[in-house]
Amino acid sequence: MAVIESTPLAKASDAELLRLTPVNAEAFGVFYDRYEREVLAFFWRRTQRADLAADLTGEVFASALESAARFDAESGRADLGRARAWLYTIARRQMADAWEHGRVENAARTRLNAEPLLLTDEIIELIERLDATESDVLELLDELPEEQRLAVKGRVVDECDYAELSRRLSVSQSVVRQRVSRGLRALRRRFDEP
Repeated sequence: MAVIESTPLAKASDAELLRLTPVNAEAFGVFYDRYEREVLAFFWRRTQRADLAADLTGEVFASALESAARFDAESGRADLGRARAWLYTIARRQMADAWEHGRVENAARTRLNAEPLLLTDEIIELIERLDATESDVLELLDELPEEQRLAVKGRVVDECDYAELSRRLSVSQSVVRQRVSRGLRALRRRFDEP
């Protein structure tokens, strides 16, 4: 635990942030910042409703905050994208529940005494203008093999250097460079398809 606590939060892995959340609320804030736009875009693409996408996103992160302490026991090993997959499992479950009940449940936000969402016209417009290109690239990124997706996301989205990615993914820097290169090449090909 001493190693994790000495890690600056911005450079901590997702799993480290979730493990720190029960003792350091700022850790979850960093995790939230990493994924808020991505999760919001995920819901926007599926619902095409800004209010519903924002509501679902709020409930997903409230649920994630509530269960962050249990993440370590569930993951059982190094991060390697498991925290992201865990978050998307929560997102898919929230989406299914919303369709089943005809509304977004706010049970987690209620338990956390979170303020109700107040969506202004400006916020709704911003959600509706989520960059279509970014959404398309994120969907294409999800289609890459896991090792390439993790390498490209780490290098391009998280802006990690190759040494950090090498440590995170437990492979040599040359393997990381190869995965990033192959992943970017595959993304270019897929993005350029008609």
